[in-house]
Amino acid sequence: MKDYYKIGEISKIYGIGRDSLMYYEEMGILKPFRDINGYRMYNISDIWKLNLIKELRSLDFPMKKIKEYLDDRTIESTNKILEEEIDLINAKIDLLIGHRDNINKRLNSINNTMTKSIYDEIKVIHIPKRKALKLNVDIKRDEEFDFLIQKLQKEYENRFDILGNNNLGSVFNFDSVKNGVFNEFKSIFCFLDEVEEIYNIVVDEGYYVTISYRGSYNNNGHYLKKILNFVEENNYKILKDPIEIYKIDIHETGDVEEFITEIQVLVKK
Repeated sequence: MKDYYKIGEISKIYGIGRDSLMYYEEMGILKPFRDINGYRMYNISDIWKLNLIKELRSLDFPMKKIKEYLDDRTIESTNKILEEEIDLINAKIDLLIGHRDNINKRLNSINNTMTKSIYDEIKVIHIPKRKALKLNVDIKRDEEFDFLIQKLQKEYENRFDILGNNNLGSVFNFDSVKNGVFNEFKSIFCFLDEVEEIYNIVVDEGYYVTISYRGSYNNNGHYLKKILNFVEENNYKILKDPIEIYKIDIHETGDVEEFITEIQVLVKK
């Protein structure tokens, strides 16, 4: 076995690029000497450092911490560095579990909406208070919604997702609705989980006249008229601007016929 190895040999044996070996040299971790031809020569007694570097890098330790460890190794410091790695791994596991739970929540949202929605049927249901993030804007085109929901998401540091979220919606401009205009809105919103601590509005508890429909948003006028007729026939009083919630929209499907929208109107019986 040789006592010294050239940089090319070390690079090949350890699968470590020349640039990395030279970086370790700059950090003072490796200290090769030069032979008469100017080639870097690595002492066999320093090879153990590369063994540790390769292993610790595979565990995602930063080079600064690796150097500190190599400069002062004891059983205590070895145990400490491995325990720190366990903590980092556990944190990553928690993060991955959170991502998995989030994705499962979105999948359940989509599947429940598709399987449990009842279409073209007016219902009066009691809905408790709902926390929400809301952005007051004037919308006169459906295409503006996606831009504005992104603005709301950014303003509140991505506190809600878009794909698989069946809690995004808009508030109708009721004055426009009374004049037969059904594509003008006063605000957009996203309902939040009850446990959320950051929100800017609480939507009133009460009885809501609701209806769900499939297909293009252009159909909302037809269904909103059905609700308004129902309200009038039952002598209810409308308390707030109607809202529509996009249960399934362009984010989940490119087939307009698969869109699912729910209209809700808060009333007093």
